[in-house]
Amino acid sequence: MKLRVGLVGLGDQWTTRHAPAFRALADRFEITAVCCEVFERARKVAAEFDATPMHGFRNLVDRQDIEAILYLSPQWFGPLPILAACDNGKAVYTSAALDVTPIQAAEIRHRVEAAGIAFMAELPRRYSPATLRMKELIATRIGQPQLLFCHQRLFLESQQDQRRKGQMCPIVWRNLMELVDWCRYLVGDNPNSVVSSIFENNDPQSNQFYQMVNLDFPPVRDSDGAASWKPMAQLSVGHYIPQRWPDALSFRRPPSVQIRCEKGMAFIDLPSNLIWFDDAGQHHESLEAERAPGEQMLNQFYRSVTSLVRHNQDPENAWRAMKIVVDAHRSASTNQRIEIDYDPKVDLQ
Repeated sequence: MKLRVGLVGLGDQWTTRHAPAFRALADRFEITAVCCEVFERARKVAAEFDATPMHGFRNLVDRQDIEAILYLSPQWFGPLPILAACDNGKAVYTSAALDVTPIQAAEIRHRVEAAGIAFMAELPRRYSPATLRMKELIATRIGQPQLLFCHQRLFLESQQDQRRKGQMCPIVWRNLMELVDWCRYLVGDNPNSVVSSIFENNDPQSNQFYQMVNLDFPPVRDSDGAASWKPMAQLSVGHYIPQRWPDALSFRRPPSVQIRCEKGMAFIDLPSNLIWFDDAGQHHESLEAERAPGEQMLNQFYRSVTSLVRHNQDPENAWRAMKIVVDAHRSASTNQRIEIDYDPKVDLQ
């Protein structure tokens, strides 16, 4: 059975992630309509997939021949296409779940739950081949994570991207929320508290920025119930090397994540490179033959829509990642560790 979908926005990842995934999964998806800020681009993509170009997302969402909406770029619409899909009972796949304000994230969470639709937020780090293999190793070979070290180095010039509108949605926030969600997924739990520190240079010519976030997780307990250790994650995002220094940009880039576990250690380079160590020595796995993250995510979305069992944790995952990052910024401004309250009634202001 093919799932008939409409595309709202195409975004930066259309050529490299989404279009190849749709071609690979042509037996599962049929693109019926396309809407984009630039109509000519929508027309070209629609012609490629034998779809209909549309001038407005509301007309697209209202179409009776569309079963699901793929919201691939926030553009100027904000959460409106997601809310319109909720009103029409259409499933939603979105790469814009983290590109909204905290109050909008809470509203999306509530509306998706009330509508009872399938909803999937695009979190590519979760679905990369190296991450999926790492979860297998955690369960079978090297045990639960104890320490995680993640660093995302951004190009200085990327911060000039004007498509990231809104105080809460710069590229730094997006990357930090993805790292937070990734650590939650690898540890398999939610952090109890967060402490953060921010470095900013007031010199307008340098435009340097760096943020460190430390997450403290609940203790892992042994069979007798005694606390063995408390997992901890150290995350950082920054742009501090100008692009005019290309040698420095490429010199000794850190791995995407380093993980110290009970019985071993692993180094992940996204999306498909994994080196891990245990008592037997070093193991190097290259997972290039596995499905790309774009295919993995679309395949998972297809299953969630066509399954009779509703699996819908993504609005909660996106909301919790945003909650943690908001508390991290509170910590940076107050110079205090913040205890994280996951009560859904707590406002994310």
